Amino acid sequence: QKKYYDFKYNNNDILLFGRESAGVPEEIHHCVHERLLIPMQKGLRSLNVSSAASMIVGEALRQLNSF
Repeated sequence: QKKYYDFKYNNNDILLFGRESAGVPEEIHHCVHERLLIPMQKGLRSLNVSSAASMIVGEALRQLNSF
Protein backbone atom coordinates (compact mmCIF):
# COMPACT_ATOMS: atom_id res chain seq x y z
CA GLN A 1 0.00 0.00 0.00
CA LYS A 2 1.09 3.53 -0.72
CA LYS A 3 -0.19 6.76 0.82
CA TYR A 4 -2.43 8.50 -1.71
CA TYR A 5 -0.22 11.61 -1.77
CA ASP A 6 2.96 9.58 -2.36
CA PHE A 7 1.52 7.82 -5.42
CA LYS A 8 2.55 9.21 -8.82
CA TYR A 9 -0.68 9.52 -10.84
CA ASN A 10 -0.86 9.18 -14.64
CA ASN A 11 -3.52 10.41 -17.05
CA ASN A 12 -4.66 6.87 -17.84
CA ASP A 13 -5.01 5.66 -14.23
CA ILE A 14 -8.28 4.07 -13.17
CA LEU A 15 -9.31 4.72 -9.59
CA LEU A 16 -11.70 2.28 -7.90
CA PHE A 17 -13.43 3.07 -4.64
CA GLY A 18 -15.15 0.39 -2.62
CA ARG A 19 -18.29 0.47 -0.54
CA GLU A 20 -18.03 2.23 2.81
CA SER A 21 -19.09 -0.92 4.64
CA ALA A 22 -16.84 -3.44 2.89
CA GLY A 23 -14.28 -1.71 0.69
CA VAL A 24 -13.18 -3.07 -2.68
CA PRO A 25 -13.96 -6.80 -3.23
CA GLU A 26 -11.06 -9.07 -2.30
CA GLU A 27 -10.61 -10.40 -5.86
CA ILE A 28 -9.89 -6.84 -7.05
CA HIS A 29 -6.98 -6.53 -4.61
CA HIS A 30 -5.22 -9.32 -6.49
CA CYS A 31 -5.65 -7.63 -9.90
CA VAL A 32 -4.45 -4.09 -9.23
CA HIS A 33 -0.99 -2.59 -9.61
CA GLU A 34 -1.23 -0.43 -6.48
CA ARG A 35 -3.46 0.04 -3.44
CA LEU A 36 -3.76 3.52 -1.97
CA LEU A 37 -4.11 4.40 1.70
CA ILE A 38 -5.51 7.50 3.40
CA PRO A 39 -3.65 7.66 6.72
CA MET A 40 -5.85 8.31 9.76
CA GLN A 41 -5.25 8.65 13.48
CA LYS A 42 -5.97 5.54 15.51
CA GLY A 43 -9.39 5.47 17.07
CA LEU A 44 -11.06 7.68 14.47
CA ARG A 45 -13.94 6.41 12.37
CA SER A 46 -13.40 5.83 8.68
CA LEU A 47 -14.14 8.46 6.04
CA ASN A 48 -17.20 8.03 3.89
CA VAL A 49 -16.47 7.04 0.30
CA SER A 50 -17.34 10.44 -1.18
CA SER A 51 -14.87 12.20 1.14
CA ALA A 52 -12.17 9.65 0.39
CA ALA A 53 -12.75 9.90 -3.37
CA SER A 54 -12.64 13.70 -3.21
CA MET A 55 -9.28 13.64 -1.46
CA ILE A 56 -7.70 11.16 -3.85
CA VAL A 57 -9.14 12.62 -7.07
CA GLY A 58 -8.13 16.09 -5.88
CA GLU A 59 -4.54 14.94 -5.37
CA ALA A 60 -4.48 13.24 -8.77
CA LEU A 61 -5.78 16.40 -10.47
CA ARG A 62 -3.23 18.53 -8.59
CA GLN A 63 -0.32 16.32 -9.68
CA LEU A 64 -1.51 16.26 -13.28
CA ASN A 65 -2.14 20.05 -13.40
CA SER A 66 -5.71 19.29 -14.41
CA PHE A 67 -7.61 21.80 -12.29
